[in-house]
Amino acid sequence: MNTLSELSKAWLNLKEAERLATDRRREVEDAMMSLIGIPETLEGTETVLMDEGITIKIVGRMNRKVDTDKLQEIAAEHGLSEHLHDLFRWKAEINTAIWKATNDNITKPLMEAITTVPGRPSFSITVKE
Repeated sequence: MNTLSELSKAWLNLKEAERLATDRRREVEDAMMSLIGIPETLEGTETVLMDEGITIKIVGRMNRKVDTDKLQEIAAEHGLSEHLHDLFRWKAEINTAIWKATNDNITKPLMEAITTVPGRPSFSITVKE
């Protein structure tokens, strides 16, 4: 296999195999989450220790998208514009640590500009030798 055509075909075959393996891995991860009883909305880390010396660590994330125009409009209506620079990174992204530590009377009105959807959890599995 040393022509560009052969290598290109091999690459395409490998990319398809990779896609199929990723799909299958995600199916297994979804089944594991279901068996463990972990909700799709997990935000943080869940660790499961099994008798066989296997440790399963699942890290859940939530993806948040901010409607910048709506956020600024709502903040102006509620006199909260001064807080936007600390609570968000511009391109408006939530500064989660500060957001969680901020009083609800500031964050609650701004929630209308934020869409939250679950992100794909990451898995790490180790076997004790």
